Amino acid sequence: MTPGCRALLVFACLALAAPLAVAEDAPAGGNPAQGHDYPTQGRVEYVLSCMDDNGHDFVNVYKCSCVIDRIAQVLTYDDFVEQSTFAKYATLGGEGGAEFRVDRAKAQTKKFLTLQAEAYRVCGVAKQAATAAPAVK
Repeated sequence: MTPGCRALLVFACLALAAPLAVAEDAPAGGNPAQGHDYPTQGRVEYVLSCMDDNGHDFVNVYKCSCVIDRIAQVLTYDDFVEQSTFAKYATLGGEGGAEFRVDRAKAQTKKFLTLQAEAYRVCGVAKQAATAAPAVK
């Protein structure tokens, strides 16, 4: 093997190894700065809902975006959808709401509301998540 071919082979190996090293440090499916990869639509829906609860001030765009980014650092998108759904429907009455009142649902709701309240605190959202969603025992 000629020195030029050997150098080209080393360069190719290094070029392939660098992205793999970065991928090992990143959360599954996401950018390390943003956490897990959430669809844009999911992030936008959360921010709009957060703004509905806390006011449509321009500053809340940033604060509510901060909240969903914090949540995305901890939860996969599937876990976020499951936990936020349980939290949203925790007080749904009647037979149809029974699924949201079982122990597993209560535990998921509690985890989500705790995570959301911490994100609200860190991001400076004035209203606490516990007042926006029902408390779960």
